[in-house]
Amino acid sequence: MDTIASLFSFITTPVSWVIVQFHSVYGAIFGPDTGWAWGLSIVSLVILIRICLIPLFVKQIKATRAMQTLQPEMKKIQERYKNDRQRQSEEMMKLYKETGTNPLSSCLPILAQSPFFFALYHVLNSIASNDTVGVINERLLESAQKAHIFGAPLAAKFTDSSDKLEALNSSLTDVRVVTAIMIVLMSASQFYTQRQLMTKNVDTSVKTPFMQQQKMLMYVFPIMFAVFGINFPVGVLVYWLTTNVWTMGQQMYVIHNNPTPGSKAQAAYLERLSKHVTRHSRTRNRRERAIVKAIVAKGRDRNEYERKFINGLNKAGLAAQPDGMVIKSESTAVAQAEDGTATGAAPKRQQPKRQSKSQRQSGPAKAAEESTTSLTKSGGPEDTKPASAAKKGNAKPAGSTRSKAQSGQRKGPQRPKSPSKK
Repeated sequence: MDTIASLFSFITTPVSWVIVQFHSVYGAIFGPDTGWAWGLSIVSLVILIRICLIPLFVKQIKATRAMQTLQPEMKKIQERYKNDRQRQSEEMMKLYKETGTNPLSSCLPILAQSPFFFALYHVLNSIASNDTVGVINERLLESAQKAHIFGAPLAAKFTDSSDKLEALNSSLTDVRVVTAIMIVLMSASQFYTQRQLMTKNVDTSVKTPFMQQQKMLMYVFPIMFAVFGINFPVGVLVYWLTTNVWTMGQQMYVIHNNPTPGSKAQAAYLERLSKHVTRHSRTRNRRERAIVKAIVAKGRDRNEYERKFINGLNKAGLAAQPDGMVIKSESTAVAQAEDGTATGAAPKRQQPKRQSKSQRQSGPAKAAEESTTSLTKSGGPEDTKPASAAKKGNAKPAGSTRSKAQSGQRKGPQRPKSPSKK
């Protein structure tokens, strides 16, 4: 680790200068030799670095989503050229070039942050070795060695011996308890950040090896932090814990407000957006208009959650426009009365009540009886039989009924018996 830190010694002076400037501010509040002054200086260094890395973080999000979109095409290339590794690599590079994606873009924040991390490690290691470094002179070196965070010196490690810790005015128990707690928190924050990404902000409709790789990293990274953390000084643990918490909060904000298409986070976001747009009949800011515009532009390529969002607006009498605006739709809008109150939509079609078998059989006879009764009351003729039928000599009387079927015979027309063969 010392060799790696020495490679980034060119940035040691700027890092030490930033720490000293923050220390002068916090030292005036908490005291120059306190752990709060030096600890908050390291935390402020992390915040300053992460603010400067926000553009790279945005590129990381775009690169990660582009890689997720390309996974089906990459899988086809792997299956097509599974026996030719060179051709497979050439096709992959061609795909990256055509789509303008870069696999290393997802690692840009970590790569850009690593020089500051190793420079800070070199500064704290020099403080533990009683060596001046950068702009930290002997007076500041003595002040940093006196600084303790919950009883643990700023430059102490989990693996330090008791003699070395006594020279830093601390005990082995205090240092190991503090460093163990910080290592656990550091690993837990890393695990939660990766798990949140995998469970909420990944397109669940695409099952690719990339997702399996990310799931594996969800367990590998915390173990790596736990293994290497025992060799980090307390100040470096403060640095890494702070940057993990920052990453977790930054990712929560992105998942909540700009989720990956097709993910569970997008379903929750579109549900919230649908409720707000339905209530106010409009989009409230430029970001929401951009999201609605992107959904409308997809057309038939919309995913399940986006189609549900558009259908919800249509049911509410609203229509999403290509420019991202939402207006009332005349075809499905709720009718308004003269006083301005909603009259409601058309009444729902009611299903007829189910009738029993006896009611269905008695229905025609009952209808005929009711029609006869109505004619009698209105003064019409009671006998409605046509005159032509009355003239026929073989016509049966109106009151006659069919003869009942004999016992043992079926009702209705009978099939003629075939002549018996003698």
